[in-house]
Amino acid sequence: MSKGKFIAIEGPDGSGKTSIIKALGKMLENEGIQPVYTREPGGSPIAEQIRELILDVDNTAMDYRTEALLYAASRRQHLTETILPNVQAGRLVISDRFVMSSLAYQGVARKIGIEAVWQINQFAIEDHLPDLTILIDVPAEIGLERIEKARHSRQYDRLDREALAFHQKVRQTYLDLIPEWENIVVIDGSQSIEQVSNECFESLKEHGMIN
Repeated sequence: MSKGKFIAIEGPDGSGKTSIIKALGKMLENEGIQPVYTREPGGSPIAEQIRELILDVDNTAMDYRTEALLYAASRRQHLTETILPNVQAGRLVISDRFVMSSLAYQGVARKIGIEAVWQINQFAIEDHLPDLTILIDVPAEIGLERIEKARHSRQYDRLDREALAFHQKVRQTYLDLIPEWENIVVIDGSQSIEQVSNECFESLKEHGMIN
């Protein structure tokens, strides 16, 4: 059995990742491909329990390093329980976020430091990185505007409630990491969901993630 592929869809809050993954999924299924869809934080029973702790709006006293460690712990469980078994079984795994998010959110926006956050995540992932990362780039102002419009139809968590400056740092960190990141594609997230998902689909083909 051939090894599967692991795709991470990254981007700032409000970039439309969840909607794009759904649209991309329909395109893949029309091609006879049945991906495994997953998310971070979460993606497995234990990791989902950790997600509840991280995103609970009542956990305002959570220390930033505690937050970073919880993300890494959730990621470890997600990797071992969901991602690796499915990739080894030959499946295409598409995850809404992976380690790049922690570098942007906790490393820079939370001011812990990229190197410190990378070290705890390196312990968690043991060199397991996505075969392809698709970064959906959108200005923070647009992302927050979308979140505000959809706040009654989506989870409005602790990170959504951060100030514009926080989200601007997240977006800029993603952009700064691009030259250092292997196997990454950047797509303009200000386009329509249909346009973005089409570009994602073409990127998967161009990079040999699907036949």
